[in-house]
Amino acid sequence: MSGNFITTSFNAMLGWGRKYSLFHYPFVTACCGMEYMSAACSHFDIDRFGAGWTRFSPRQSDLLLVVGTISQKLAPVLKTVYDQMTEPKWVIAFGACAASGGIYDNYAVVQGIDRIIPVDIYIPGCPPRPEMVLDALLKLQDKIQHLEPDWRWKKKKP
Repeated sequence: MSGNFITTSFNAMLGWGRKYSLFHYPFVTACCGMEYMSAACSHFDIDRFGAGWTRFSPRQSDLLLVVGTISQKLAPVLKTVYDQMTEPKWVIAFGACAASGGIYDNYAVVQGIDRIIPVDIYIPGCPPRPEMVLDALLKLQDKIQHLEPDWRWKKKKP
């Protein structure tokens, strides 16, 4: 029996499966969308990291990429999209405008999407380089790998 088996825990296997099967929904509102397209296409290819399946329905995605400026008028739409996503779900704030409002320090722009929805990873830059997007994706995958599963029966305990 030597060398013919591996040992692991169910949580480690579940984390490994989840981190390499991300279905992302791009919520693109501004110029950072060009960098998103660069990161998603063949030169940088986020598909090789297990996040290549772009979904155009939030109900089929578990990773929300908020790319660009979010205005106060658009904030309820973003909250609705987040609420429609499947569990477990993760959010990446892509660029300075999504992370902190960027150069738009006025009443019409949300000063960071974390005022609307929880954010897992922030990518700084105006616009961020595709290498930063890949680095953020790897950091999110590491976070997913070590995430404790949220089982329903654990919630019932006081």
